[in-house]
Amino acid sequence: MLEQLINWFPEWARPFIMPLLTIVIVLQVNLGVCSYLILLERKLSAWMQDRVGPNRVGPWGLFQPVADMLKLLLKEDVIPGHVDKFLYVLAPGISVFTTMLAFAVVPFGPVPSNLTPTDGQFPFIIAPGVDLGLVFIFAVSSLAVYGVILGGWASNNKYSALGAMRASAQVVSYEIPLGLSVVGLAMLTGSMNVEKILLNQANTGVLGWYFWYQPLACVIFFVAAMAEAQRLPFDLSECEQELVGGWHTEYSAMKWGLFFLGEYTHVITISFLTSILFFGGWHFPFIAEANSNYLGSTLVKVLVLLTKSFAFIIVIQMLRWTIPRFRFDQLMGLAWKVLIPLATLNVVCVMLVKQFQLNPWWLLPMSAGLFLGAGLIGTQATRPFARRVVDTVPEPHGHAHHAPAH
Repeated sequence: MLEQLINWFPEWARPFIMPLLTIVIVLQVNLGVCSYLILLERKLSAWMQDRVGPNRVGPWGLFQPVADMLKLLLKEDVIPGHVDKFLYVLAPGISVFTTMLAFAVVPFGPVPSNLTPTDGQFPFIIAPGVDLGLVFIFAVSSLAVYGVILGGWASNNKYSALGAMRASAQVVSYEIPLGLSVVGLAMLTGSMNVEKILLNQANTGVLGWYFWYQPLACVIFFVAAMAEAQRLPFDLSECEQELVGGWHTEYSAMKWGLFFLGEYTHVITISFLTSILFFGGWHFPFIAEANSNYLGSTLVKVLVLLTKSFAFIIVIQMLRWTIPRFRFDQLMGLAWKVLIPLATLNVVCVMLVKQFQLNPWWLLPMSAGLFLGAGLIGTQATRPFARRVVDTVPEPHGHAHHAPAH
């Protein structure tokens, strides 16, 4: 049917039909999914805090996203008089555009091997066959911080400026471990193409998932990606108790909504990438193998990938309401003293395995050793500091040091 639709257009336009159709579908699904992920997060937080949560709009509150969207659309579009109007309006657009552009090379289903733009096959990816897909994702997603910096600067507000400065330092710091965490995967696969990394795992079965060879890299990737998305416990740039709302203090209505849409699109991209890079993507034993060709196998593969990604979205949402926010020095210390050294050593381990042609399963004890070693060094390093702090705590005045004799 899709081939007939393509043939209905003039020949010069046919190569553009499937990419445009895929872009429209991804955009529409992304908008709807983001709306209901916000409702899910509100329900989840209410459950974790023993509250009821949104339940007034429609049955079980299912129409709450529609009401929220109408409110944002109908709200007065206020532009404060003290802001730089051009950059103030441009910043939310940069934020949401860059996060959505990063999804272009992320497959959301099994990409056909012999795909051409005019054969009528649905590609399950906007831009197939990008050999530097991982580099493209990191390059484009890191540009999202320009929206934050411009929004904070253009707001002409000290809270916004401080939030933007924090966001820029945070993204620059965590970009390094994020990139280093996937270098090992590229060396194991011999490619930075996201589709090839997925297929390599699917062809080797469940024991070929890169999580077994690179568990430390998986943890580093997930933590660094959450910091890039500025989700709790890494939301130092917008923490309400210190900075009111941080870089979006002066924003309201749809401009604020675009920032929020960019954040949730980032969360979706993180979840898809974690599933694809470390957990086999659409592969699942017995029901979604690389050679599965039964009726409905494509739908099953799509559902498997969506289920894995949805699980990671739930984990991210639960972490928001579980772990308290870091201090800024702790945030920087985690990146520069823990994640970057660990990610570098992990790359060295992969290089040793490749150089001496060892079995990849050697990487599992190596990762465990690095993790335990870092934990041991961390616990030993805090003891002298804790002792010094205890020794230097002054005695409060008016209180006796020793207990009464009686």
